Amino acid sequence: MIIYGTAILALCHLSGIFLGDLLGTLLGVKTNVGGVGIAMILLICARLWLHKRGLMPQTTEMGVGFWGAMYIPVVVAMAATQNVVAALRGGPVALLAALGSVLVCACFISMINRTEHHAEAGEDAADETEAETDNRVATHRA
Repeated sequence: MIIYGTAILALCHLSGIFLGDLLGTLLGVKTNVGGVGIAMILLICARLWLHKRGLMPQTTEMGVGFWGAMYIPVVVAMAATQNVVAALRGGPVALLAALGSVLVCACFISMINRTEHHAEAGEDAADETEAETDNRVATHRA
């Protein structure tokens, strides 16, 4: 299977990494600062620019869309792995912050699920009421 748009992705990725390293150097940090985010912004801008001028065939546009969709989860997973390693080296404060954020997310998910359950129950009750009303009308007609 041929996947189109790989050259555009590679160019944007290399440019983003270069600009992220340059930004890190300018800020006085010895690391890449936002290179992946810059690469994604460049990929979006390049796709829009080429599409607007009619320079991107449909197959290439679909390939760029595919790579854009694949790129984000892979990079997030890689960054998450690095963050876990950094947190373990950072000591108990980083671990407590991570645990706290997980607990807060779990509470919000639980709250959202409970709200959704009550909304569905209300809709079911409304449906039952309509069915009961239909039965009463049918009984009165007979």
